[in-house]
Amino acid sequence: MTENELATIAVDVAYQIHTRLGPGLLESVYHAIMLHELRKRGLAVEFEKPVPVIWDEVQLEVGFRADLIVEGKLILELKSVEQVARVHKKQLLTYMRLTQCKLGLLINFGEELIKDGISRVVDKL
Repeated sequence: MTENELATIAVDVAYQIHTRLGPGLLESVYHAIMLHELRKRGLAVEFEKPVPVIWDEVQLEVGFRADLIVEGKLILELKSVEQVARVHKKQLLTYMRLTQCKLGLLINFGEELIKDGISRVVDKL
């Protein structure tokens, strides 16, 4: 499955969740449901996967934890905030480069309309 096909599924799942539950819950709730729904669709999903940073050929375990990585190709960074900060997209792009994923979605469940809360970030796709 391509990155774009995976993203289509992820957007559909986010839409279904937001339609049923709306904005305002903790991020952890949206994480758990996204994980469940994506796996229910037969996708391999890693949850809060630690991603190290390599510096001078030394693996440093101080990188980050990816919210969700779908099929090793798509990073989903989930938020539940009133407004996404500009730095969140930059962070997602850095995460993508560290994992060598070419596509990421920043999904903010805090928006009134989920379509306004989804940002697509691309790196060499």
